[in-house]
Amino acid sequence: MTKEKGAFRTIGELSKELSIKPHILRYWEDQFAMLTPLKRAGSRRHYRPDDVAMVKTINRLLNEEGYTIKGARKFLAARRRRPEMVEDAPQPASAILPLFANTHEDNGLMLAELKSIRDQLTDALSAA
Repeated sequence: MTKEKGAFRTIGELSKELSIKPHILRYWEDQFAMLTPLKRAGSRRHYRPDDVAMVKTINRLLNEEGYTIKGARKFLAARRRRPEMVEDAPQPASAILPLFANTHEDNGLMLAELKSIRDQLTDALSAA
């Protein structure tokens, strides 16, 4: 039996739907403050449609795009501050964040900045 799109999901249902073990979902609740399913009697979790979308986004960031948990938190926080980035269909970070743009000019600027930082660190180590 398939639930409607807007129906609440239990942790077991969401786990099966997304092939994510329940203990991983509980861990993500600890790591991502914005993931807050309803807890009913006996601490039973019920994921609202917004929670399901958040879990799907977290899963995509961690398991498909290779983000760390810290990086995924930063990405989601930036997305919350910039609502124009919120869309129904998830997009890869390279399509959303200008930091990941692969233009030659951007790469040259980043390389110059990194070299400057390297030189400053070398100078600081030499002085120490």
